[in-house]
Amino acid sequence: MSYAQALWGGEHKAGARVRIVAVFLAILFMAVSTKGAVVAMQPAAERTGIAGVFGETPRRADILDRNGELLATSVDVYSLFADPRAIWDPEQVAASLATVFEDMDAEEVAELTERFSNRDRAFVWVRRGLTPRQRQAVFDLGLEGLGFRRESRRAYPRGTLAGHVLGYTGVDGDGLAGIEHAMDERLANNPEPLRLTVDSGLQFALEAELAAAAAKHDVEGGAGVLIEASTGDVLAMASWPPVNPNRAIHLHEEDPARLDRAALAVYELGSVYKPLTIALALDAGLVTPDETFDVSVPLEINGETIHDDHPFHGPTSVTEIIAESSNIGTVKIAMRAGARRQQAFYNSLGLLERAPVELAGSRDPLLPERWDELSSATASYGHGIAVSPLAFASAFSSLANDGEWVEPGLIYNPRHQRERHRVMAAPTAALVTTMMRVAVLTGTGEHADVAGYRVAGKTGTAEKPVPGGYSETDNISSFAAIFPAERPQYALLIVLDTPKVSDESEAGGVMLGTTAAWNAAPTAGRVIERIAPLLGIAPRFDAPARSGPPAYSVSETRSTL
Repeated sequence: MSYAQALWGGEHKAGARVRIVAVFLAILFMAVSTKGAVVAMQPAAERTGIAGVFGETPRRADILDRNGELLATSVDVYSLFADPRAIWDPEQVAASLATVFEDMDAEEVAELTERFSNRDRAFVWVRRGLTPRQRQAVFDLGLEGLGFRRESRRAYPRGTLAGHVLGYTGVDGDGLAGIEHAMDERLANNPEPLRLTVDSGLQFALEAELAAAAAKHDVEGGAGVLIEASTGDVLAMASWPPVNPNRAIHLHEEDPARLDRAALAVYELGSVYKPLTIALALDAGLVTPDETFDVSVPLEINGETIHDDHPFHGPTSVTEIIAESSNIGTVKIAMRAGARRQQAFYNSLGLLERAPVELAGSRDPLLPERWDELSSATASYGHGIAVSPLAFASAFSSLANDGEWVEPGLIYNPRHQRERHRVMAAPTAALVTTMMRVAVLTGTGEHADVAGYRVAGKTGTAEKPVPGGYSETDNISSFAAIFPAERPQYALLIVLDTPKVSDESEAGGVMLGTTAAWNAAPTAGRVIERIAPLLGIAPRFDAPARSGPPAYSVSETRSTL
């Protein structure tokens, strides 16, 4: 091969290599250009490369009431973040943001400046859940290193309605309280709406009357529970003070509105236990309905004296023990049953454990350390045993369900049969209901009676526990009712914590006292008068066989709440 041929061949190979390299560079340039065009068309938040690290907040399922009314939903909001590595002047950026967020004080501006100055970080939150106006105002500032992330945020369109039942979520969308917490996984992963047993109309009436009672009697707290006895459905459950789930996350830890007093607090409820004690003895054949007891002399048990708040004269019937609320008579009946039988009965009613409802944190009861003769005696009339209002309402509803206890529930599912078992015979439940009707007609519960609707129930006034014993001035007042008495369907419990003497006069110029007869009982009456028509209960106005004042009606004093 000549020199010329070799040279031409080398040049030919070199040219081919150059052409190959040129084609490769052209392809690379086109790829980079295409990627740049795609990035350029993306929103600013995505171009930073930060937003993509965090997936969009999943949308939680809606929460509805039993009728399909919306109680909780999710809405799209934008949150503001920053990349400190892309911020040239941290102090200027922080100061500019303060012009948009009027609540941003000098301390927060200084904190933001410090965080923006940390070039080792690629992501910091600035504000979560911006309003559309705030987002636009930040965008108009044209500041470097800022971006927006679209998130799903929880909203509660009914405000405080069923606030404690619903609970609330954190800024990251995780459930922190109530149903939002207990059903967190279900709400986060199943887009189908979650339906509750709560009825918005009944819930509103219960909350309104509870608030009216709280204002009238200056209480420290209150609770109300309404249960459909045959199904265990919790139709309404309220706690006072109320909580607005939209703002709950910002409340101080010690704020009294945070506590769900219906399910997460326990109380010694007092004499509302007496019908249960008598039901136990009647069902076991230990007492007959027409039997009488001498309750004129206080009882001495293990060095403690048990007495009545007012004197009884002559033999006292079982019905009178309920109607006039005799501690001595109730204890004498409980002694026949014995501590072991009583404990087993309370256990069958669900009073010795937390209410098995779909709420994480439903409170365990406070029980006697030893179930001896004295503990049995005081527990028979509701002292020395503290349970949640929800647990007691569930136990009491067995009287309205022919003696069957049904597990209470907040999740609506007509196809699901809740646990149920018999705790007393149906005739026993009917007999005790008749006795409680007398308590409303002529006894301590007369202010719970409602014209047209037959209420059966029992008052409970218990001295409030304090360090070292019991208060001599403060009470827990309660009223447990079932209605309508002739065909029971519903159980209602009202609990008022430390009601005060009221200057208002209810009847005959008598000032309202602190016992349940003057506060919890009339509150229950007002609730029943409002909700009975909503439940489809037709009023009956035939003259009742009773003496004393006419049937109580709240039409004159109904709350406007």
